[in-house]
Amino acid sequence: QVQLEESGGGNVQPGGSLRLSCIASGFTFRGFDMSWHRQAPGKERELVALIGATGVLRYRDSVKDRFTISRDSGENTIYLQMNNLKPEDTGTYFCHIATYWGQGTQVTVSS
Repeated sequence: QVQLEESGGGNVQPGGSLRLSCIASGFTFRGFDMSWHRQAPGKERELVALIGATGVLRYRDSVKDRFTISRDSGENTIYLQMNNLKPEDTGTYFCHIATYWGQGTQVTVSS
């Protein structure tokens, strides 16, 4: 049974940092792109960051130089380091590998 489990979300003040993790089980993700997406209330889900199977990195413009995606192939885990968080980063963050999605972890940035 394939499972993606996100963790690391929470409430943080503007300028703060969080590190999200996504652990994949029942699945070997070598050879697949892996990505983080987010969805704010009333808005569509959007791509935040992607790490390709070859290691190529892509970020949405609004998070460049603030967010870093990485992966640990040996442990089937991907990370999203988020620095200098802004209120507009608020939303539910999902990891996505192949056709699988996690349940999401909530990130709220507010003073």
